[in-house]
Order: sequence, then C-alpha cells, then structure tokens
Amino acid sequence: MSAKNYWLSFGIGVTAGAAIALLYAPQSGARTRRKLRKGAEEAGDYLLDAADYLKSQAEKFSDEAQDAIKQARSQAVHLVDKASDSVSEVVDSAVKSAKALV
Repeated sequence: MSAKNYWLSFGIGVTAGAAIALLYAPQSGARTRRKLRKGAEEAGDYLLDAADYLKSQAEKFSDEAQDAIKQARSQAVHLVDKASDSVSEVVDSAVKSAKALV
C-alpha cells in the first residue's frame, strides 16, 4: 500500500468514526460540558468538606494530646513530690538513728 493510499484510508476511517460517534452520542456537547462542570464543582465541594473534617479532627486530637500531657505532667509532679517526701522521711529516720547511736 502506498503512503497516499494509507493516508487516504486513514482520513476516511477518522471521518467515518467521527460521524458514527456524533450519531450515537448519548447527549449534546453542551449537556456533557454542564455535567463535567457540575461534577468538577461537586468534587471541589467534597474536597473542601474533607479538608474541614480533617482539620477539625486534627484540632480535636491535638487538644486531647495536650490534655493527656498535662495530666501526665501533673501525675509525674505528684509522684516526684511523694518520692521526695519518702526520701526525706528515710533520711530523717536515719539521722535520728545515727544520733541515738552516738
């Protein structure tokens, strides 16, 4: 097949395909563009809603983490104070015992 015949056949095939596509298209181009635009807007709205949800969840988890840190810090301070008191009592007891022996 020569190059001329090849391109002629290709052009006829493209034209026939385009004509068949237009005949069997389920809806007009304007309607298709409206549907695509609406779908893009809905996707944008969905992404904004998802971003808002993720932001609120991140803030919630951040607040909970800060509360947990405050509670852990408070418990640690309480335990350190209790341990310090216990050590002080042991030291005082040891000092009294040492004084009694002298």
